[in-house]
Amino acid sequence: MFEQHLLPPISRDISGHAIHQHIRALFPILRSITGKGIVETLQYISAQIKNFSTTSVASGDLVFDWTVPKEWNVSSAKLMNKHKNIIIDINDSTLHILQYSLPFNGLVSREELEEHLFTLPNQPDLIPYKTSYYTENWGFCLSENQKKKLTDTHYYVDIDATLAPGFLTYGEVLIPGESDEEFLFSIHCCHPSLANDNLSSLAIAIELIRKLQDLPERRLSYRFLFLPGTIGSITWLARNSDKTKNIKNGLVLSCLGDKGPFTYKKAREDSASINTLMSKLLSRQSTARIWDFEPYGYDERQYCSPGFNLPVGCLMRSPNGTFPEYHTSADNLDFVTPDALESSFSLLADLITITENSLYPVSTSPYGEPQLGKRGLYPLQHEALKTDEIRDDLPDQLGLLWALNLSDGKNSILDIASRAQRSFRSILYAVGLLQKAGLLKLYGREQAQPFPTP
Repeated sequence: MFEQHLLPPISRDISGHAIHQHIRALFPILRSITGKGIVETLQYISAQIKNFSTTSVASGDLVFDWTVPKEWNVSSAKLMNKHKNIIIDINDSTLHILQYSLPFNGLVSREELEEHLFTLPNQPDLIPYKTSYYTENWGFCLSENQKKKLTDTHYYVDIDATLAPGFLTYGEVLIPGESDEEFLFSIHCCHPSLANDNLSSLAIAIELIRKLQDLPERRLSYRFLFLPGTIGSITWLARNSDKTKNIKNGLVLSCLGDKGPFTYKKAREDSASINTLMSKLLSRQSTARIWDFEPYGYDERQYCSPGFNLPVGCLMRSPNGTFPEYHTSADNLDFVTPDALESSFSLLADLITITENSLYPVSTSPYGEPQLGKRGLYPLQHEALKTDEIRDDLPDQLGLLWALNLSDGKNSILDIASRAQRSFRSILYAVGLLQKAGLLKLYGREQAQPFPTP
């Protein structure tokens, strides 16, 4: 049993515009669950951070109840009228091709073409994102208004694609700390030209990794996974089930670039520590939403499958399926905002700061209130700080008193911040001042020593 020290907060000095730049760079790539697009995306990530690795798993490999699919690649895809004038072209939008479309070349009737066109009648100006991963088909996605203009009797289809044995590829980086206990972050990276779902989370994760790798000291280890949705997480779990015992907390990240309020979907077990962490972290945001777990959504349902039952929740702003831009061409570069991206990054930086400082203060002077004035802690002096101002990055006098009063070995720093209705960073700062003044000591969970006899 020994006294511990605080680790400095994760820096939040990242521009939302810098995060947005990653999205702009990746937006044009035609991604899918396999193929050159997702490999190119992983190569981009690798160029931004250190110690990034990729794993390729062969088509046909069994991963639990699933089989790794064939690899899909598209060179070009065009729909033309009888004069060979191009009407639909994936060079205009990567959403135009049905994901996993079979190759097809030839003249078809308008009636036959109808069976291979996918639109959104209730959103007539938008192109949908549609997939056919496990059912063989060919097709185009287009707006309903584009479809209404197809009045010729015949059309030329030219889809130059391959669907053949190959590989499924995913990427990961492990950032080791003093402990083998891991915090898992999982990001799906298989959608083409959808800025919020999934590029916003991918871009934020790049900057989080950079910050973590620059830290001189870390208590916990952090694992980031960049995977094709569903089949990717299932494949990783099948090949790494021995590593899951180290995962003590985790988040699936998605849809973090829109203007909606934060939404946290709980891990399967209500008592999971990640649920407590996120509930307290979001408690000061009146618009934040906490949703119960359900086995639908993103890859949290794979990590929370009954055999693994990992403490992995899902953090979003506007959840999947709840905003009109979801899985459409309206989920574009204008839909995600630098301000929202920066705010999402800051929330995750705070979460990491909390986990790195999951400590329990114990007062060294618990009988009566210690005299703060002789230690320079009353009144607190901060340059340009009004007496009635509460700052997220600085402690106020009442916050300092809360930190001192609740330092009984039963409350973590996060517990104190929640009870005091202050930000974690301001209470962290207060605890640091009190420890420096010799008024408290810090211990790990359940290591707090009893108070001395008065």
